[in-house]
Amino acid sequence: MKAFTLLTDPVYKKPEKAYNRLQKFLRSLIRDERDLPFVYLTIRISVTLIPLAVLLFIPGISNWLWWTAAIAYLVLNNLIFKGPYGLMLHCTSHRCFFERKYNFMNHYLPWVLGPLFGQTPETYYSHHIGMHHPENNMPDDDSCTMFFQRDSLRGFIKYFSSFFFAGIFHLARYFVRKNRKNLLIRSVRGEFLFIAMCVGLSFVNFPATLVVFILPFVISRIIMMLGNWAQHAFICASEPGNPYKNSITCINTSYNHQCWNDGYHIGHHQKPSLHWTEYPNHFKQNLDAYVSNDAVVFDGIHYLHVFAYLMLKRYDLLAKNFVNIGNRYSSDAEVIAFLKQRTRKISAVEAAAVHAA
Repeated sequence: MKAFTLLTDPVYKKPEKAYNRLQKFLRSLIRDERDLPFVYLTIRISVTLIPLAVLLFIPGISNWLWWTAAIAYLVLNNLIFKGPYGLMLHCTSHRCFFERKYNFMNHYLPWVLGPLFGQTPETYYSHHIGMHHPENNMPDDDSCTMFFQRDSLRGFIKYFSSFFFAGIFHLARYFVRKNRKNLLIRSVRGEFLFIAMCVGLSFVNFPATLVVFILPFVISRIIMMLGNWAQHAFICASEPGNPYKNSITCINTSYNHQCWNDGYHIGHHQKPSLHWTEYPNHFKQNLDAYVSNDAVVFDGIHYLHVFAYLMLKRYDLLAKNFVNIGNRYSSDAEVIAFLKQRTRKISAVEAAAVHAA
């Protein structure tokens, strides 16, 4: 176990120097100056991945040049930019990025850059904003984790397979049931336009289409569901709708610096529209609520660690990085027992009984 002492995760600090001319121009485009790092990231992605993607589709280039571009594209896409881009898309889904008069630019991330990362246009927004947050990992949430044994690889494979092969149909069914026509159209349109594009481009240049679009799509879907699984792995069966008891928080990790404080998932479900730079202070201000609700907080690890430790059943490593806020536990053995109880499968009957109550 670890004691809570301080936070090292990023918070906003006013720049010490005045903005230069370029920074002032970029600042004028966006709604919140705290999102200037998103502008810089968008530019970096645009000037690297887009030229590489175009190069891979050029007919007749030499094999060595094609393979060099392909490797560079895959490394940059999946190892360097995927996490920061995905969580930038997440933040800008909750809080509009560009000023109203430049609203057309808000389509750039989901429609231009998104497909390069395997993010089908607007399906992420529709799923995350239109379903996941309103349903809060409860049974009507089609990405709900509570019906699976959450330290089981077999359970995760079932969970992932359902999302990968039928996720868009489940999402469409949800929007039909909720009579949300606009989100239904946006989600289905984006998914099937992306698939149609991949099919068409495969006849033009299959190797390039595989590298630029298909592999990033498969990897993104794995990472997204792996992340959601870890974020909602520890659920209190008697209060599964309580964000303090169905989500986790990961503090003091480099992941929060690279991916815009995404580790603060409890706080995010509490206040989804809070700016990403505010979550560390929000956490400190609400420590009493974390203690009284037996919230699960880890220090120094992030969702990939949590997922791996669960699949390997390394509860000892989870306990080692567990934050004992409020001195609730006297030993790692107590923490392990608590965590194991939180990962057990919750039956539909149990969920229905809690929901009815």
